[in-house]
Amino acid sequence: MQPSTLHANRKTVLRLSQTLLAALLLSLSLACTNLWSSNRDANSNSRNSRSPSQPAHTAMNSNFASSLPQGFHIPDQSDAVGRRLLAEYGAMFVARGGAQAPPTVIFADDAEVSRWQSSVRTTREDMGGMTMELQAPAMAALMQARNEAQAAGLKITPRGSDAARRSYTDTISLWLSRVEPGLQHWTNAGQLSQQDADRIKRLSPRDQVSEILQLESRGLFFNRDFTRSILSSVAAPGASQHLSMLAFDVTENDNPSVRKILAHHGWFQTVISDTPHFTYLGVSEDQLPSLGLKKVTNGGRTFWVPDVE
Repeated sequence: MQPSTLHANRKTVLRLSQTLLAALLLSLSLACTNLWSSNRDANSNSRNSRSPSQPAHTAMNSNFASSLPQGFHIPDQSDAVGRRLLAEYGAMFVARGGAQAPPTVIFADDAEVSRWQSSVRTTREDMGGMTMELQAPAMAALMQARNEAQAAGLKITPRGSDAARRSYTDTISLWLSRVEPGLQHWTNAGQLSQQDADRIKRLSPRDQVSEILQLESRGLFFNRDFTRSILSSVAAPGASQHLSMLAFDVTENDNPSVRKILAHHGWFQTVISDTPHFTYLGVSEDQLPSLGLKKVTNGGRTFWVPDVE
């Protein structure tokens, strides 16, 4: 072979090798880019699909959705707190029997609560020297239950002066009664910095909700004994069923006969672990599944909660 031919062949091989190497590097670069993009999207989806303290509910029972009031604002997937509160307290939104449910999961402020409460027909009754106020159909059913209990030698009495209607300010006071001791407890335990505790204290009660639920996702709970979620003890500000005037806290809640009488008149337990709390749903128990509620047994009691997953 002539030297010139050999030299030309070497140049051809070199160019071919360079081309193949460039193609290989380009393929590797594209593969890495796609992998990074996939991981980024997966992480983004994971963040968007989780609530501050538990997985966000992505599916809703069709019966529950169709039973919500017309114009009701269902929290979207980006509103993890709203969806958590709907799961915790949402049974009241499908109340029947003439009850009127609020149009939103959480009221924004005192003015919004006052406007809505003033638009609903209510009834007041004296119970043991305490004035109780509820929506008129709920109060009528409660008085019937009280009469039935009395005929059976039982009592159904309010568990305190705030057992029925509450104001937005009431819900803030109850919320802070758990938040402030909880922040102090976890700071003393070395689980929360004083700087973070002070920052959370400076937030509005409404803005504190997501922060507290984030802490609870780490196991820093805010109920009275710091072993369970704050939502098992008090409602988030603006989210209490008592604002709807469809809730009543019963002193004699431990008595199964009392619970049976209340259920006979449309009053059911709907907030798991809040044992004195009853909600007026205005239907018989066998109708509750058709409204998208599911039965949960806890501590020997039956609770009816939204069937969301």
